[in-house]
Amino acid sequence: MRMPSRARTRVFTPFALITSVTLLLTACGSGSSGDDKEQAAAKPDAIPTQDVVSAIHKDPAAAALLPSGVTEVTVGISIGSTPPGTGFLEDGKTLAGQDVDFTEAVANVLGIEVKTQQASFEAILPALDSGKYDLGVSNFGVTTERLKTIDFVTYINDGQGFATRADSKLGEVTDLEQLCGLNIATGAGTTFEATLEENKHVCADAGKKAYGVQTYSEQGAIWSSLQQGRSDVVMSTINGLRYAVDHQEGVKFLNEFHRLDVGFAFKKGTKLAPAFQAAVNKLIEDGSYAKILKKWGTTDSALTKSEISPPEIGTS
Repeated sequence: MRMPSRARTRVFTPFALITSVTLLLTACGSGSSGDDKEQAAAKPDAIPTQDVVSAIHKDPAAAALLPSGVTEVTVGISIGSTPPGTGFLEDGKTLAGQDVDFTEAVANVLGIEVKTQQASFEAILPALDSGKYDLGVSNFGVTTERLKTIDFVTYINDGQGFATRADSKLGEVTDLEQLCGLNIATGAGTTFEATLEENKHVCADAGKKAYGVQTYSEQGAIWSSLQQGRSDVVMSTINGLRYAVDHQEGVKFLNEFHRLDVGFAFKKGTKLAPAFQAAVNKLIEDGSYAKILKKWGTTDSALTKSEISPPEIGTS
């Protein structure tokens, strides 16, 4: 956290020149063969760009909960996912995504500046302890393991789900044993990778061939692996899967597997949590929260209130 004397502005550092057409719509990332027939066709929908944040004003009561002198926070955020996740618009510089809107909205309520820095998803949480970032914002699910070292302020409910090719005979996945012998593509450093690795034993226990876990840092590469037959299933966020499936041909959403609350991530013991919680609750109260969810098509993931480090869903 820094305490500059200059007026508040939004600072979004250009990280790479990536077009939204490639990254956010066609979902063809690294590992693509370049064979258009092997790529899923995207619907020509534009990334949502309506402004649902700038009219949000500072709330003195929420701002009063900030530690003394805090006027700026540094946020670690990962990019390279399909909406509602974070990526770039067509100019290759402007960040867009549900997490971006929520971060800006909370900053407006608290009257603080946000400095956003790109990092790989798996690098953000470890960097909180060193103080490199004041918080991480990348659809981080609240899990029992993460709660050992991270404090969360929840702002949405999402979770884990599965998708596959439209011609797959795989049905609803209620037990990971159903995936034995298959290759599963997922994000590196995610709860999905952790869930899959921790439960590999189910196949051996059942006398079956283990499933393979293929991890990628970009969502585009995940979908390419599925489309080209290198993997059989994708495990990712429920909202991200629903969006990707709706905007690609030849793939289908299977089911929700495990719901998780999602939150702003902080170093354990942070003094920022009460202010951020109050800000989210203010957004819920004044209707701004609902506008953000509607923009990104995630109304079904609404929370009725923000909490600080609640237990993982299903464990309390």
